[in-house]
Amino acid sequence: MSNIFQPTRLVGAIAIAMGFSSTTFAQDQSNDKTATLDTIVVTASRTEEKLKNVPARISVIDEKNLSQSPIKTLPQILTQEASLNVKQTGGYGQTASVSIRGANPSQTLFLQDGMRSNTATVTGTNLHLFDLTDIERIEVLKGAASVQYGTDAIGGVIQLISKIPQKNQIFTTIEAGEKNTYKSILGIDLAQDGYYAQLRGQRFETDGDKIISNEERKASYDQKGYAAKVGVEQEQYAFSAEAKENKGHGDFFSYGAAQGYDFVNRLYNVKARINLNNNVILNTRLSQFDDQYNSVGQAAFPSILKTKQQEVDANIQWKFTPSQNILAGIEYNDTTAKKVVAYIGDSTFNDHNETIGYYLQHQYQEDGISTQAGLRVEDNQQFGTHTVGQLAGRFQITPQTSIYANVGTAFKAPVVGQLITEPSWWGGNPDLKPEESVSYELGFDQQLNTGLQVYGSVYQTKIDNLQVSSAKTGYKYYNIDKATLTGTELGFKWSLNHWFINGEYAYIRPKNDKTDQDLPNRSRQNFSLSTGWDNGIYGLSTVMEAKGKSKDLQNIAGHVSLDINAYWQITPNIKTFSNISNLTNTIYPTAWNNEVKSYYIASGRLASMGVTFRY
Repeated sequence: MSNIFQPTRLVGAIAIAMGFSSTTFAQDQSNDKTATLDTIVVTASRTEEKLKNVPARISVIDEKNLSQSPIKTLPQILTQEASLNVKQTGGYGQTASVSIRGANPSQTLFLQDGMRSNTATVTGTNLHLFDLTDIERIEVLKGAASVQYGTDAIGGVIQLISKIPQKNQIFTTIEAGEKNTYKSILGIDLAQDGYYAQLRGQRFETDGDKIISNEERKASYDQKGYAAKVGVEQEQYAFSAEAKENKGHGDFFSYGAAQGYDFVNRLYNVKARINLNNNVILNTRLSQFDDQYNSVGQAAFPSILKTKQQEVDANIQWKFTPSQNILAGIEYNDTTAKKVVAYIGDSTFNDHNETIGYYLQHQYQEDGISTQAGLRVEDNQQFGTHTVGQLAGRFQITPQTSIYANVGTAFKAPVVGQLITEPSWWGGNPDLKPEESVSYELGFDQQLNTGLQVYGSVYQTKIDNLQVSSAKTGYKYYNIDKATLTGTELGFKWSLNHWFINGEYAYIRPKNDKTDQDLPNRSRQNFSLSTGWDNGIYGLSTVMEAKGKSKDLQNIAGHVSLDINAYWQITPNIKTFSNISNLTNTIYPTAWNNEVKSYYIASGRLASMGVTFRY
């Protein structure tokens, strides 16, 4: 590690920074915003709308939360959501998956600024390889969304939305901690009269943690990358072009030996909006997402896996009355997945698939009533035509009380990694069928005069031809005829005089209807609690997550972990912060490794501190 990033150097820098004046500067406090019912979201309907009007359950992880600890990865951030099950086979850089409301990880759709980022060679995405340096917020939509986004969205959608510069600034953030862990970020923003440009660069390194409970060796991880964006945002038109690259190296454990991989992912995104008149808006997007995973010379079964997705989306929104609008669009996706032969006896594959989706959506909002109805017809080159629909509504009973209901159908087509049967590629089944589902949901939101908000949801999703694999079948994929996901969520948010408490409890019963057994690696009961005090200049917060036990070949015990964050905005241009992840250093299992008959384990305690300088 470079000397400049050693924790002792960082402590010295913070000590110098603390010599600056700490005069109160209410008008210059951080621009970070906490998500409220008036927060604008886009994931639920592809259009901007207030959170309180969405006839579904959607949560927002805002910039303030994301900036607390830059070294936290996407899987670590998502563990704070009680309705999400995050399974990570070890610490930094290890494979991770996310289940929303008990659905398969492959039924969670990941988007980056609208671009599909699931990987065609695996079920889901390499979410542990995403960088959050330029992300403004993460929107988590719970429940089926195939009408809006096509395949993969049976469980829900997680969308990463990048920042748009609001002012001219240069900043650098450095965070360093135990286990030779550090992250440095350099950013430049330019903004004037609606025109903007943005540049981000980042570097992250860590010695990592043990992966397997009976193996002492640690798994290191490093990454670096950049993000660049230019654009214009005017009342009658908007345009943006962005490019991101994130690459690095990680170690992992397989077949009793430490092994390694190199990775690189790139995103290119061009978006445009034209207001043809006061009531008609045309939106277009041209995107490409590349993902490459290289284990040549570092693994027992070396290979190079490449995925390229190219996507074109165009839609038109017509507000034909003050309270009603129609959104009609077409989306084209071209996916290519390749495996490069790397050793004798291995074989390659080169798979290509195209889909075209046509979608239509109607929205009505007036007098406390919000409705959303949609239909999508998607033609999949490999798996034929699928038609899905959605009907949802929210009713504001009183200024403080609202209820909502929705019903929707969805589908998921198999990806390459589930179909191929090459000698060195386990799990493929060319006879695998697409999944189809129908989901029902009821929910409420209640505002109380004491600064308290309570909310709740009940839901059920019935899935035909659920795609699963397990050690019992040699990890070969097969279809379960019918499965049912039943659950409920109950939460609260309270704030008063800079104090806040947020809590959520989630119960999930993911059942194989034929055997009446729980689907693997889903905990039935999860709970999250965050509390703290924050006046914009000083802040202290804690986050507790409690996960119940789950089933695998070996049962996975539940656990409780606690994170702490503190910060001091010394001046408008200098902010110091500190974090302790997993305060009690709880070493808990996350999954079972059947190869070596032992458990994957989570990362232990990580204490860190950092500083941000802005100009």
